[in-house]
Amino acid sequence: MTTVAAPSRKQALSKIACNRLQKELVEWQVNPPVGFKHNLTDNLQRWVIEVAGAAGTLYANETYQLQVDFPEHYPMEAPQVIFLHPAPLHPHIYSNGHICLDILYDSWSPAMTVSSVCISILSMLSSSSIKQRPADNDRYVKNCKNGRSPKETRWWFHDDKV
Repeated sequence: MTTVAAPSRKQALSKIACNRLQKELVEWQVNPPVGFKHNLTDNLQRWVIEVAGAAGTLYANETYQLQVDFPEHYPMEAPQVIFLHPAPLHPHIYSNGHICLDILYDSWSPAMTVSSVCISILSMLSSSSIKQRPADNDRYVKNCKNGRSPKETRWWFHDDKV
């Protein structure tokens, strides 16, 4: 069963964010990234995207769901992206679905799109040589009780092997 986390913000999207997301949605429908399927809803502020593990990787024949919540000032501010339960076993993905990936935080650029984020996440999954949780998974997840957003975490990006 899939659970959906509360949105990170209650504010409505700005006009700029709405225009940008509508443009990205049209582009997605015309040219979707390989291995992804957007489950269309009437909620422009939250997208649920199916991710198919790439052939020839540890995640081949597996499917996961990403939840993408867009902040009021997207694309100037990064979306919140998490895996819905069950999250894949990966050294940079916590059991609560939080993803340790620099482009979602410190390295975000307004030039990035939902498609480019999805491709980066699939690349991260595909390059993994082991299926395991981060070493600090239990401690981190315990500290994230009560709906804490991954954007409230001070991530330390030090592992470029996975």
